[in-house]
Amino acid sequence: MTDKVNPNETGDGKSFEEKVAEVIEMVRPALQGHGGDVQLIGVDEDKSVRVRLQGACRGCPGATMTMKMGIERILKERVPEVKQVVAVA
Repeated sequence: MTDKVNPNETGDGKSFEEKVAEVIEMVRPALQGHGGDVQLIGVDEDKSVRVRLQGACRGCPGATMTMKMGIERILKERVPEVKQVVAVA
């Protein structure tokens, strides 16, 4: 009998989505400190991460920079499999 490996699990036993969720939770306090927030909507098969910016982040002129230079950069550092982060309405 052979054990099947879940392709969504990483070497530490956590799924890709679990690792992404942990990092999102890690960055939330920084956004909340400025009146904003981020919600993980989901991950796609191609390893794209969908998030929703909330609070003061929603509609903020700096939201794109916050997402790309902040959230996406940190996610890619901690979960290298992340392809991109996409904001959804």
